[in-house]
Amino acid sequence: MSDLRYRTISFLSDYGLRDESVGVVKSVIKSVAPSVDIVDVTHDIRRHDTRAGGLALARAAQYLNPGVVLAVVDPGVGTSRRAIAIEVGDGQSVLVGPDNGLLAPAVALVGGATRAIELDNAVYHVPAPGPTFGGRDIFGPCAAHLCAGVPLLELGNEISTATLMPGVLPVGGREGDVVEGEILWIDHFGNLQLNLDPDDLDGLDGPLMLRSGEVARRIDRVTTFDQIGPSNVGLLVDSYGLLSIAIARGSAAEELGLKESDSVQLGLAEVEPGVSTPVELGKRS
Repeated sequence: MSDLRYRTISFLSDYGLRDESVGVVKSVIKSVAPSVDIVDVTHDIRRHDTRAGGLALARAAQYLNPGVVLAVVDPGVGTSRRAIAIEVGDGQSVLVGPDNGLLAPAVALVGGATRAIELDNAVYHVPAPGPTFGGRDIFGPCAAHLCAGVPLLELGNEISTATLMPGVLPVGGREGDVVEGEILWIDHFGNLQLNLDPDDLDGLDGPLMLRSGEVARRIDRVTTFDQIGPSNVGLLVDSYGLLSIAIARGSAAEELGLKESDSVQLGLAEVEPGVSTPVELGKRS
């Protein structure tokens, strides 16, 4: 594979696997760069959810093989939104996708953009009867041409990195002994990842209470899932270094009736000496 400038394309989308879209994009890539390796990050991003796609890409970014990242969650396909490629690490990797905030969290996580272009050189596109499949017609082939050695600036006109659409990620905060955050992500197992890190709990040394809407639940601080007691809810540091809410061998999302983007509060639980008061869980309708 010495003929390739980049050996790997890491591919994320909201296409799903029920139809031919992912396979078609991969075939277009292989027609340009036959020996490139394609890594499927995920194709199960919720349809049109650029926030979820951006978060997934950011979680994965530091573990992806250097090369080209192809990310397509593009509800504005065919409109005036730009198709872009963003170089990071002085050319170590290039992120290709729509300029709708999808790429921004990952770009920020790996140190920011070195330069960016708009993918407006149609020579490197696939001719199409309509403008509604950017992954096949623009993003996929341009990613492949980058791997095959086409210089970045050959694919389009350079644009200011300051004009790129930012990603909008919620920021947690603290007021006194109450930490306020948001559920960023619910993983396959139903664990609730928060936009909070362990430092946000500095000084809160007693038992904690989780509150969100009608939900009020005492939580245990643990380091592994199996340390969470039966019928209890646990708070731990997940594999990305953020705080997550979990239950042992079950779904915290289902147990608590919470969803992504719900706000949560973590604070000290009020406990009377020698008295144990159960806290009832209020299910959401």
